Amino acid sequence: MATDTASEVLDYLNMHHEEQVAFLKKLVKLESPSHDAGSQKKILQLLGKKLEELHFFVQFIPGSETGGHLYARPQNRDRGKPLQLLLGHCDTVWKKDTLKEMPIAERDGKLSGPGVYDMKAGLTQMVFALKAIKELSLETALTPLVLINSDEEIGSIESRHAIKRLAKICERAFVMEPPLGLEGKLKTARKGLGRFTITVTGKAAHAGLDPGKGINAIVELSHQVQRLYAMNDFEKGITVNVGTIQGGISPNVVAPESKAVVDVRVLNKEDGKSITKKIYGLRPTMADVKIRVEGAMGRPPMERTPRNQKLWKLARAKALLLGLELEEATAGGGSDGNTTSTYTATLDGLGTTGDGAHAHHEFIFSEQLPKRTALLTLLLLSDSIKE
Repeated sequence: MATDTASEVLDYLNMHHEEQVAFLKKLVKLESPSHDAGSQKKILQLLGKKLEELHFFVQFIPGSETGGHLYARPQNRDRGKPLQLLLGHCDTVWKKDTLKEMPIAERDGKLSGPGVYDMKAGLTQMVFALKAIKELSLETALTPLVLINSDEEIGSIESRHAIKRLAKICERAFVMEPPLGLEGKLKTARKGLGRFTITVTGKAAHAGLDPGKGINAIVELSHQVQRLYAMNDFEKGITVNVGTIQGGISPNVVAPESKAVVDVRVLNKEDGKSITKKIYGLRPTMADVKIRVEGAMGRPPMERTPRNQKLWKLARAKALLLGLELEEATAGGGSDGNTTSTYTATLDGLGTTGDGAHAHHEFIFSEQLPKRTALLTLLLLSDSIKE
């Protein structure tokens, strides 16, 4: 029975491959930079319309500084059924009019364009997986809920509360971020992310007339940078990167202030707590200098918990029915899967194989779109309690 369903779903999606590609191109043409709220509304409206055609109730939640997010659920749902979450984002890192220098193109089996891989292919899969279930009259054991936000690339600051709320009531979450590498590995672990700002306050003085009366904040910061760098532990997956520094007023003034912004990534919560404590424990090496530390760990790590691994094994089994041999991987970057994983079983990287996230060669392998959509469809049809 499982094999028959897999074949039926894959056959349906192969027949609708051109329709999928056309819809994906339409999404890519609707350029949607994270900081352009107006562009976000257009693409969310298109996605909402497609979901309404599939008999979903759609609600748009406006944002204060972003384009807000879309929430959808089946119009006629069995309230006794458990829930599952389909999660994606419609914002991209690309500025408006990037299409002029990065036009949509199809060549050598690749479909390229800004946002096609990260993650408008994933949004296309989401829509067509639900479309396949409806048109093939298939029944899901868990009711699918949909959340599409417009601020993932800038930290999901406004949508994170909604993501947490839905994750808490859902049995599992499927995150439609692109898979890892040309092998299309699913992401079963992600590093947690933190952002810290170190501000050093010294004392200004004329660099020529009274240099001894000054306290150079840049010199103090240079000592702190070395301390921060020493916190790296690559074997444990801990990275501490001083990404930007600034300071001083003029070449002829002893710098009274300097600042560094630090990116921290860890594989587990314990390391996040430990590094946070170390950063907040930084002390001056020079007399009469003040150090102020701000920031925290933001997205928690997505760890290989037993429930996440159970979902991964389910995906691997379903993939075999489609002739796919999947591998799992750890991603250094974060996603909304980091958030859902804290509250429910989560599987990330379910988008279409390709390459070039945030890069000018961004693309997907077009022929893999139906098969990856079929995998998502089978996962949505699965009974997580029995399998």
